[in-house]
Amino acid sequence: MMRVGFFLFSFFIFVSVLALGTPRIAFADAASDIQAQINSNNQQLEALKTEITAYQKQLDAIGSKKNTLQSAIDSLTLSQKQLATQIKATQNKIASANLQIRKLTLSIVDKEAVIAADQSAIAKALRSIAENEEVPLLASLISANSLGDAWRIADQTALFNRALSNDVIDVRAARTELATNRDKISAQKIQLVSLQNNLTFQKRSVDTNKKTQQKLLSDTKNQESNYQKLLAQKQAAEKAFEQELVNLQSQLNLIVHPNLLPKVGSGVLSWPFSNAFMLNCTQRKSVFGNLFCITQYFGNTPFATANPQIYNGGGHSAIDIGALDGTPVQAALSGIVLATGNTDLAHDSKGNQCLSFGKWVMIQHYNGLNTMYAHLSEIDVSKGKKVSTNQIIGLSGRTGYATGPHLHFGVYATEGTKIMTPGEFKGVSGTRCENATMPVASLDAYLNPLSYL
Repeated sequence: MMRVGFFLFSFFIFVSVLALGTPRIAFADAASDIQAQINSNNQQLEALKTEITAYQKQLDAIGSKKNTLQSAIDSLTLSQKQLATQIKATQNKIASANLQIRKLTLSIVDKEAVIAADQSAIAKALRSIAENEEVPLLASLISANSLGDAWRIADQTALFNRALSNDVIDVRAARTELATNRDKISAQKIQLVSLQNNLTFQKRSVDTNKKTQQKLLSDTKNQESNYQKLLAQKQAAEKAFEQELVNLQSQLNLIVHPNLLPKVGSGVLSWPFSNAFMLNCTQRKSVFGNLFCITQYFGNTPFATANPQIYNGGGHSAIDIGALDGTPVQAALSGIVLATGNTDLAHDSKGNQCLSFGKWVMIQHYNGLNTMYAHLSEIDVSKGKKVSTNQIIGLSGRTGYATGPHLHFGVYATEGTKIMTPGEFKGVSGTRCENATMPVASLDAYLNPLSYL
């Protein structure tokens, strides 16, 4: 009977230590408080999203009206308000991410305490058995006073072993959950860094919008007539620049080997904007008539998808993607920055400004393609810098001959492309862009971006 009493005592101690050693209540209360804060943040985030959507509808409505100074200023003002709301939404997400990290950290501390308590209880029970068990189990069964005593001894032993086995399983489960929670914290921290980077760019975008607005008011002296003259000048400059390119293209002795280019339709390039931006484009099909915010297509046909080249200089050498001033622009593929520039800094002998690409970046990739990003408001990379796919290289804008904010996204055959100043060739001297450094390509080097996106 002593054996039965000992097993009952050991089992009671074992279970009691486990029950007392698990700090669950404090963790549950703290986790509940944090989750309540996260839920509150989520409600605020939904309200901010609704506000952002409302601003976008107003911006789309303005975009469909005649291009006037007032509409341009209204658009910039609205985009600043939208960006301010996006900043609030991002700060909200950062706060929620920090709360999630706190909650997961508490969970990790709790699981570590559970594991330590369980291991301590198991060790204590086993030491108790080793120190106090003087008679082997088999001997106890044989020496039992009755068959009933023998069954009780066997039952208590089996009960203790089952409890011990179950707790070992619980410890293993707790360790698995601990590892999972640590992985979740790592993922949350990565998300947090991404959100903080987004916040930095959103703040820069607000500054860019303000600078653009101030410059627009300064250039036009807040007069509608001056604004319309400025638009007319940019449109005339675009036509003049296209003619200069024709003169240059005819003089370039560059050979393009089509067999060295990626296959049409291969999708080797990514869109030069974030996934969130492109998703928003799919929801604005009624505004642009397409799913990609394209405002002007490549070549002479509106929906060219193969590779119609710009014969005789006719047609558009890229695609234009409508994007508000200050929208982060991403590299379409990894590569090396071939060159950057700002054609707005160049003038002719009379002081007339070169209105062509404005601020631009060209990236050379490893597959025979170059990509061109023009009319930027800010450039974040420099010549020779290695970039990765989707890395931010600058902010969209309206520099150069752009009459509204957009990205001029071009794809070139590397073999047929040269970075140069137009003044190096005859027939271009004395023009506004004579001394402007820019990419120039032979006719067959201009490729349809839609063929590779």
